[in-house]
Amino acid sequence: MATRLVLTDVVDAWRAAGGGPVDIESLGGVDAARRVEAGEAVDVVILAADAIDRLMAAGHLFPGSRVDLVRSDVGVAVRADAPAPDIGTEAAVRAAVLAARRIGYSTGPSGQALAQRFACWGIADQVAPKLVVPPPGVPVGALLARGEIDLGFQQLSELIHVEGIRLLGILPPPIDIVTVFSGAVARTSQHPEAVRALLAFMASPAAEAAKRRQGMRPA
Repeated sequence: MATRLVLTDVVDAWRAAGGGPVDIESLGGVDAARRVEAGEAVDVVILAADAIDRLMAAGHLFPGSRVDLVRSDVGVAVRADAPAPDIGTEAAVRAAVLAARRIGYSTGPSGQALAQRFACWGIADQVAPKLVVPPPGVPVGALLARGEIDLGFQQLSELIHVEGIRLLGILPPPIDIVTVFSGAVARTSQHPEAVRALLAFMASPAAEAAKRRQGMRPA
């Protein structure tokens, strides 16, 4: 879901440049990978790079077809009417996590990396009772806006357009979490060359403005 808006934007640019028709369905990364593993007929798969590599190793994607498309930072947000905690340093983020009553993060790679960070800080057991993980496809920002959590972590692209929340920024070094999203040609594709042309466009400078508009950076 982190790439939903940027893919819509990039596909619009592809069409404007004379590219062929593209129909992209966005859903949670876990569900997307399962559908590919089940043999669903698709042409192109766009997921976090490590998920692409796993699907390729399992024979679901053409070897050597991976194209890195965007780099996505994890952002931090609170409710719009809540005080804004400091997140400028690692120590400040740790303090904000400990002070929050309910914390939301996604099931994707960013959430896994965040859980590892809690473990490294030695606070995993303290944090566990207040963690809220939304169902796949439900953005963390929506939980913030509804008041179901107090502090949210998710891909910046999924937070920047949500009403009712306050975006604090991205995680600072050395605890920044950056996910590379990549595309590859599915084994089930009937149009592999068309897919390769689409991925080449998505990785080209022509798509850079769309990526930055949606809170991402070229890979």
